[in-house]
Amino acid sequence: MTKKKDIQSLHLDEEYSLWLAELKNRYRNAQLKAAVKVNSEKLEFNWLLGAELVLKKAEERWGTGVVERLSRDLQNAFPNADGFTARNLWLMKQWYMFYSKPEYVQKLKQAASEFNEYAENHSNTISQIAIYSEQDKKLKQPASVFPTPFAFIGWTHHTVIIQKCKNIDEALFYILKTIENNWSREALKRAISADIYHTQNVAQNNFDAILMKPQAGLLQEIVKANYDFSWVEVEHASYDEKELEEALSDNITQMLLELGNGFAFIGRQREFVVSGKTRKIDLLFYHIRAHCYVVVELKAKPFEPEFVSKLNFYVSTVNHLLRQQEDNPTIGLLICSNMDETEVQWSFEGLQSPLGVATYSGIKVSELLPTSEQIKHRIKCLKAELAVLQKKNKI
Repeated sequence: MTKKKDIQSLHLDEEYSLWLAELKNRYRNAQLKAAVKVNSEKLEFNWLLGAELVLKKAEERWGTGVVERLSRDLQNAFPNADGFTARNLWLMKQWYMFYSKPEYVQKLKQAASEFNEYAENHSNTISQIAIYSEQDKKLKQPASVFPTPFAFIGWTHHTVIIQKCKNIDEALFYILKTIENNWSREALKRAISADIYHTQNVAQNNFDAILMKPQAGLLQEIVKANYDFSWVEVEHASYDEKELEEALSDNITQMLLELGNGFAFIGRQREFVVSGKTRKIDLLFYHIRAHCYVVVELKAKPFEPEFVSKLNFYVSTVNHLLRQQEDNPTIGLLICSNMDETEVQWSFEGLQSPLGVATYSGIKVSELLPTSEQIKHRIKCLKAELAVLQKKNKI
């Protein structure tokens, strides 16, 4: 047992602090690897069970009620385990069948290769695991090999994807987006409902007309058509830009996650002096991959053409006062509650700044707590109502 005087005699220096930080980081990584490993093992079991239901032709061999019977037998054998309902077993079969079409085999291999590359570039957040099953060799079915990227999202995410997506390209898109953005099941459902697979790369912008192809293509990937602000809560339904901006900047970590990988926060209401006048930019970011500043203007109302003129001015301001020689041209992003595509496109005509216009959704309006005066008034009313009821009862 360590004595108090032994603790007091410690001489902790910078080397100890660095060692402690390293140990903490290693332990967090170990936790992440363990969680991913447990998830991957369960998912691989589900995948192979679905494969066996198909490849063994279980219903033809044992009858149409075999899935329900298997569900009961597994639940009896493992009463503390979840996931063995008949519905879940049918979903396992559906999951395997969704991806096991012969024409999809090559796409799964390509997805695994792309994921490996992604994992190497994001080694701090992704723990890569090679997953191959001995059972697959016995089945001798290449399509039954458990795809590596599948291990990094939850089972309920997979069930949403196979029930909502029309083809493997769309499904793989949402799998990777879930991994990249650490989406919850509900966030994934919102993304699919918003159909970002078809819309995220066609956000209203003029990048192709203004920028060279490599830069324009990269920015097309960066700017979303719609931003999910469901984590934002405001006090009034009639909130303005200032309230929206405060709500976003109060949780800048979540804001950065929603914007996507590569964004670095520079500041809120960043001041610039132009011709003796002070100008303030709502939110200013720097995108590391695109090597450019990103000016974000917020509007808690539908799009108006004059918004683009103001955004264009702010982009020019950053180019003149902040942009360095090694930086690419600054881009502007207007995020508003709604827009008309024709109005946006016409607003871009004649402008030389790369600009994009997007919408947002999901804002929550909190119910304000009543004031003390309102509480007193309500109590007074309740007392009056109670007195009337008591009088009636006596009569």
